[in-house]
Amino acid sequence: MRADGKRTKGLSAIERATPYIMAKRVDAQNYVTEYVDEEIIKDYIRSVRRERGVRMTRMAVVIAAYYLAALQHPYINRFVMNGHIYDRNHFCVSFVMLKSDPDGRGIQTTVKVYFDPSDNIFTINQKINDVIAENSKPATKNNTDKFAAFMFSLPILPKLVVGFAKILDRYGLLPRFIINLSPFHTSMFITNLASINTTHIYHHVYEFGTTSVFLSVGKSIPNYFTGELDKRVMPISVVMDERICTGHDYALFNKTLQRYLRNPQVMERQEAAAEEMG
Repeated sequence: MRADGKRTKGLSAIERATPYIMAKRVDAQNYVTEYVDEEIIKDYIRSVRRERGVRMTRMAVVIAAYYLAALQHPYINRFVMNGHIYDRNHFCVSFVMLKSDPDGRGIQTTVKVYFDPSDNIFTINQKINDVIAENSKPATKNNTDKFAAFMFSLPILPKLVVGFAKILDRYGLLPRFIINLSPFHTSMFITNLASINTTHIYHHVYEFGTTSVFLSVGKSIPNYFTGELDKRVMPISVVMDERICTGHDYALFNKTLQRYLRNPQVMERQEAAAEEMG
């Protein structure tokens, strides 16, 4: 039993064998780009701001849709370590954000947000906003920043600490407090490249840690797929460790994800989401 999960049961022989055939995440990365109707997302963001006074971002909508879909398809929250597939016992999302340092320069920090089964799109949005607000303060150093500063306080320390952490992680002995500090031990990593007016990319899933899925949200593009060039779509690239579930499983998860993104209002209440899934 690991601090962050337990071995997945009921797998087929080929599913159990796959982590040995593809021993590393770099061997098992699959790539796909999903396209979402930008106008639906924009209309929803405008409506909640107008009717509820809630400021919501595209990334919050995407994260909410992903998480609520994962609740119904929990295999997407698995990870592979040391040849075994695990069910994660929590759900969190990591992302990099920019903040100003005391000199006014932009610096990067990495944060994690944890979600609960009772969360809906509004509580998810609030948790994201709270984490961003807290970590945007120039004087704020989160625990991950402090740990990284400690590691680099001596030239030889980073290599020793990371190497030792990899060994502990491999055998399920990594303490929970280290897992909580590490942004690479996460259900999903996401980057919003539209915020810097950049297209989506296919970002690798890290070999260190337990990241199985990496999402990249790019700036919107004309809808070339239907020929309606006056309308725009939002590209979301997905890089996933294929060992965590079958292609059929991912298709079912993606169907739910797309349903939420086509109708964000469904995510406002958990019971409404369940009714929508029927």
